[in-house]
Amino acid sequence: MEIKVLKKGENELKLEVVGESHTLLNLLQKELVKDPDVEIGGYEVIHPLERPVRSVFYVRTRGGKKPVEAILEAIARAREMTQKFAAKLENALASLPPAREGEREEGEAADEA
Repeated sequence: MEIKVLKKGENELKLEVVGESHTLLNLLQKELVKDPDVEIGGYEVIHPLERPVRSVFYVRTRGGKKPVEAILEAIARAREMTQKFAAKLENALASLPPAREGEREEGEAADEA
């Protein structure tokens, strides 16, 4: 991943993000707009078939905090959410009964002869 600063102002920041598209940027955008100090947070993928993929990520704050601070806080919230998800997944998997010998796990395809 490569990040280039396209525009930096007191209350706005525009970045070109090379090598990332919807997976990461959608998560960050959703966390950004939860912040009441963020006026606008979004991104656009330049062209979905271009390789490497390039996206423009944009944030404008209302003045209560700097755009970089808003982005870093959104990253922290996203990290916390993924850690909680991982813990819940581990608990769910640990509660499954162990598979018996020769028995397929749910969702596992049978081998074709």
